[in-house]
Amino acid sequence: MSALPVSSVSRPESLGDILDRFEVLAEGGERVAVGDMVDVIGTRSYGPFLIVPAMIELSPMGGVPGVPTVLAAVVVLFALQMLWGCKRLWVPDFVARRALGARQLQRVVAVVRPVANRLDRWFHGRLHALTVGTWIRIAAAACVALALLVPPLELFPFASSAPMGAIALFGLALMVRDGALMVAASVVACGAVALMLALLL
Repeated sequence: MSALPVSSVSRPESLGDILDRFEVLAEGGERVAVGDMVDVIGTRSYGPFLIVPAMIELSPMGGVPGVPTVLAAVVVLFALQMLWGCKRLWVPDFVARRALGARQLQRVVAVVRPVANRLDRWFHGRLHALTVGTWIRIAAAACVALALLVPPLELFPFASSAPMGAIALFGLALMVRDGALMVAASVVACGAVALMLALLL
């Protein structure tokens, strides 16, 4: 595994910003490598690395068998680095070389865009203290736990969207530094756990 170079790209400030960058990438060829997606996000911001896998899972691609579990593994990869306090996130070479069809990425962007626009309007900068320091590691631990719920929930159609939705909210809370959204993500996370217990017990 090798670290990606430090990106000079500015940190995304909203979901719309991430989608804009992905849209430009998708216009540049037939396939988009994970490494290129990482480069346009930058490697010094935690939030987007939780949001992007969750967004893909919440799109129609999340209905493809096996995809939610793979995306959950990616979340674990990044969330563990957050938990360890890494200053710059990295991805293994074999993950960076994986590619998504440009048209698939464009479809994901189109599906997510309306929701992203609403979220960008609603959430920004409240209860800032809940998005820094120890709270980042608490969110990271929660995301690891939520990602581990995904494989068993794949047995039930779209049930894995519950934990991945909570992960997306944690990522957005960290990106826009909104502690109120961090609280909302915690509530959704509890709901995901309750759903798993109801389905599996």
